[in-house]
Amino acid sequence: MEELKNTLALLSLVDYAGVILFLSCWMGYRYVFERGAMGRKGLIGITHEYRLQWAMESAAREIPVACAGLVNNLMSSVSFYASTTIYIIAGLFALVGSVDRLLSFSEDMPFAQVVTSGLIELKLILLIFIFVNAYFKFTWSLRQFNFLCILIGGSPYEENMPSEEFRVKTAKRMARVNSCAGNEFNRGIRSYYYGIAASTWFLHPIAFIVATLWVTYILYVRDFKSPVLEILRDTYPPELREYKLKAKPAAENNAS
Repeated sequence: MEELKNTLALLSLVDYAGVILFLSCWMGYRYVFERGAMGRKGLIGITHEYRLQWAMESAAREIPVACAGLVNNLMSSVSFYASTTIYIIAGLFALVGSVDRLLSFSEDMPFAQVVTSGLIELKLILLIFIFVNAYFKFTWSLRQFNFLCILIGGSPYEENMPSEEFRVKTAKRMARVNSCAGNEFNRGIRSYYYGIAASTWFLHPIAFIVATLWVTYILYVRDFKSPVLEILRDTYPPELREYKLKAKPAAENNAS
């Protein structure tokens, strides 16, 4: 405990300002730019509409092989990032055991602050926390994509739909689960971006602040000002074809 107090005493006001700004941007991005009217204007809101179109179309496919292939592709991407994150976390824990080398490296850098092994460990703990959070996001996203597979497999073919209302409810449920999984994946990727910003704290707290603002700006531009967003907006919301249940054959109706 005494060592922790001594380490915190070495942090300057700029360090504290950088940490507060970093946590505010990283954790606040979700609540400011993902929710409400703001979120509906960006990639998150628009892609949900296309996921709904995907869900409505899936019922028209007698054998949803295309849907299964698309979901498998999404799950492969999430699995790759989850596996990569494990290696990053293991590497960061290995660095904790070689703090002395990092300490000598930091002292040789220009504009270096007065650092101690405890301060280096504190910065590594922040990075570990960021990537552990990313791992949780990726694994939860992967589980939700599994739930989506279950919903696709259990969705009736359009000729077997009991009613149009049932079709719409089924499609909305699939689209929401798909969006939940995709949003968790985006949050995991966002942790990678902010992990890069946090690594600049080893250089200087001013670099930490600048990198945090730069990463936040990049994320905002990609979510709300990117060219791909304009392309998706060309037909936003996507034009859904008129879905009507196919009439059952007269012989089948008479038999019933």
